[in-house]
Amino acid sequence: MIEIKDLLLKFNNLLISETLKIDAIRKVLLDIIKIEVEPKDIKIKNNIIYLSIKPIYKNEIFLKKDKIFLELKNILGKKTPQDIK
Repeated sequence: MIEIKDLLLKFNNLLISETLKIDAIRKVLLDIIKIEVEPKDIKIKNNIIYLSIKPIYKNEIFLKKDKIFLELKNILGKKTPQDIK
């Protein structure tokens, strides 16, 4: 039988990994695009990054999308999200 503490530990690991992904995304965007994105403006759902930022910044991100995902792949490895919107 699975104990509650084991389930909570597994859930905690999932939350930490999402936090690490968001921190990595923020770092890469700051390095490549030179914009600071707040953690509350980044959501990851179904392995897709959703950004709640101004359209002018989104255009810049889409222009440098390949470079951003290459850097994210270096940092996150197999846990890299597949797309950005």
